Amino acid sequence: MTLGLVLALALIFAGYLIYRAMYASSPSNARFQGGLQSVGVATIGTGNIRIIVNALGTVTPLATVTVQTQISGQLTQVAFTEGQTVRKGDFLAQIDQRPYEILKSQYEGQLAHDQGLLGQAQMDLVRYRTLAEQNSIARQQAEDQVYIVQQYEGTVKQDQGLIDAETLNIAYCHIISPVTGRVGLRLVDPGNYVQTTTSTGIAVVTQLQPITVIFSIPEDELPQLTPQLNAGTELQVMAYDRANAKRLATGKVAALDNQIDTTTGTVKVRAQFDNSDNALFPNQFVNARLLVNTLQNIVTVPTAAIQLGAPGSNTSTGGSGSYVYVVNADETVSVRQISTGEIDGTMAAVNTGLSVGDRVVVDGADRLREGLRVHIATLDGKPVASPAGAAPAGAPGTGRPPGGSAPGGGRSQNPNRSQDQQRPNNQ
Repeated sequence: MTLGLVLALALIFAGYLIYRAMYASSPSNARFQGGLQSVGVATIGTGNIRIIVNALGTVTPLATVTVQTQISGQLTQVAFTEGQTVRKGDFLAQIDQRPYEILKSQYEGQLAHDQGLLGQAQMDLVRYRTLAEQNSIARQQAEDQVYIVQQYEGTVKQDQGLIDAETLNIAYCHIISPVTGRVGLRLVDPGNYVQTTTSTGIAVVTQLQPITVIFSIPEDELPQLTPQLNAGTELQVMAYDRANAKRLATGKVAALDNQIDTTTGTVKVRAQFDNSDNALFPNQFVNARLLVNTLQNIVTVPTAAIQLGAPGSNTSTGGSGSYVYVVNADETVSVRQISTGEIDGTMAAVNTGLSVGDRVVVDGADRLREGLRVHIATLDGKPVASPAGAAPAGAPGTGRPPGGSAPGGGRSQNPNRSQDQQRPNNQ
């Protein structure tokens, strides 16, 4: 019993020694041994910052036409293929035109009969006028003949109108495409009797080139947009897919709505795209990015370098304002308060606090403090050779595993942020 207890205590003590040795040599605890903190550094320069308004939009065709018959009759032929691209004036369908041709022939015969009556009445009018001048007949008979001629003239015009109407009906039997676009699924099969009262139509033709996207922007953006639109400036609009990752097309603002929606405080904008590759599909949901302006040659800083809150708090609630860690000439870091402006992707405009040529920490800032000496592992995205006698990143004493932030560290920087991000966030 005593021997077993001794052996158990010996095993526990040996495990403790092994655990302490491993824990003391781990990279996450090497910072307590006086090693240098490895950081990634970027050099401040100048660049262009785009001011972009992000919005949700819907692809809307300029024309969507339901092809309906304008006369009643049997559908004898459908000349299009579902999904086919047609041009304006292309033949789509045929309705039996024989009943209208027969009716036209009847009206033509009636016209010939009435034209004969009109000619006879006109000859009688000439004869009666001559006799009236010779006082051979009553003047009233000659005057009445004038009105008889007018009645026959009206009858002839009526007959001609009936013929023209049937000619138009025969033309309507030959249905053509009203616009250039893509034909949808066939709605009526050949052999059916179609009528003008049918609401479904024969097919739907949708114009795809060009095509538009309608999206809403806040009314606060109008002071920036309206002067440019009034001056004739073409404002660029980029359409991205649902995931906001792939650019589908690039177009320009075509129109601005004439009123603000009071329920949402937004105004609708229509952007037009050539859509030559048919990347935009009607009623498709897209993310629209309206380029309002571009700030030229201003001081920029990577958003990964921007820290929020109080230095050393590792939380955005520990204070206010933005700051960065600046690497000095002796490779020590110091805290620099900055003021930022517009953000474009992974870069932000710097209003105050930084100058061209300053070096800021973009990776590994989670364990830094004022005056701490650091080891620069990467400079502007390129590896930097370790100075003589300095331990490489990840070695004992560096306080940092290879190529990343410390396990369980406070703030993690992501250089590949979305362009929709408006402010850097402490994580």
